[in-house]
Amino acid sequence: MTEPGTMEKAAERARHGVSAVFLLSGAMTATWAVNIPEVRDRLHLTEGALGLALLAVGVGSLITMPPTGRWTARFGSGRVTAFGAVACVLSLLPVLAAPSYSALLLALLVFGGSHGLVDVAMNAQGVTVERRLGRPVMSRLHAFFSLGGVLGSLLGLALVGRVSLLAHGLLVAGLGTAAALLVGRWLLPDAPDPAQELGADSGPRFLLSPGVWLLGTLCFFGMLAEGANYDWAALYYRDILGVSGSQAGLGYAAFVAAMTLGRWVGDRARTRFGDEALVRGGALLTALGLGLALLAPQTGPATLGFALSGLGLSNVVPVLYGAAGHALAGRGIAQVATLGYGGFLLGPPLIGFLAAHLGLGLALGTALAGAGVVAALGGRAFRLLPPGRGAPVQ
Repeated sequence: MTEPGTMEKAAERARHGVSAVFLLSGAMTATWAVNIPEVRDRLHLTEGALGLALLAVGVGSLITMPPTGRWTARFGSGRVTAFGAVACVLSLLPVLAAPSYSALLLALLVFGGSHGLVDVAMNAQGVTVERRLGRPVMSRLHAFFSLGGVLGSLLGLALVGRVSLLAHGLLVAGLGTAAALLVGRWLLPDAPDPAQELGADSGPRFLLSPGVWLLGTLCFFGMLAEGANYDWAALYYRDILGVSGSQAGLGYAAFVAAMTLGRWVGDRARTRFGDEALVRGGALLTALGLGLALLAPQTGPATLGFALSGLGLSNVVPVLYGAAGHALAGRGIAQVATLGYGGFLLGPPLIGFLAAHLGLGLALGTALAGAGVVAALGGRAFRLLPPGRGAPVQ
């Protein structure tokens, strides 16, 4: 019989391991992002061609997210996360080494697919770790993803333009693969669950319950607001506020820094206030921040507004993922993530379309409205969740 102290040590080790996987995923995403201009110039891509290539990443993720829920049920989230971490790292190399546009499209499809797989699996492993430890950890895990993005960006700033794309990729992939192989052994070997794989607890595997539909819809609007901040903050500063040069990145930097901070302390906030209050309160704070940025078009208020938006959004998606995982294990995360990821795919183009006809300021009001939907319907989503094998940790 395993002693409680030994089980707790294993769970703590798994927490460190899955934190490292989140960090690696963020670092790989950032490494690709900082090399986009180099890839575009090397392959002589037009803006339209580059946009299609970026879309391939999202399509790849949407292909692998739904079946990953079943794979975690069949093989256990620990095994799938360990495999996905290695795949996520290695998939970067073909992207940076692609000799043609068609090769780049295929490589980005695989890159997105590997990230979709590891996204669902590592969140499912995070839910398993939460259960074993008996306390929230999901927000801190997502903070490591943000931290990985910061580290990947800083390394990119040091290497881009100084070494070749292939050399950059080999360095990052070499270090990342070694780390993934190491930490993969730390993850919890949760038992496969045939009932979850077959969807026996709530009907056919593709039938979503009303609670999961609503969680996914809220995740969609939450990720739409995230994408709006990521993709349009700098343009808002340049085109609406008239800020040029490096100062145009103030809003983006404020948003990312506040989001990372919010996720770092989010688990303590979950324990104190509960999941529902954190989601609804965070969405209200996001709406307040975006309202300040849009209604007071000056650098100071706008920067404060984007910071409040990042702080408010920081725990919305992690808590929604966790709620789905506690109710329906990896399958629930896969369903909610698939619906939610549409916000990243459709949000930025939608805002671009509206900006062309209404102006960027009004177009960004879409993200504010999305945050309002999350605040209004967040409580109902938690109450509609089907009974599962555990409740979100409070």
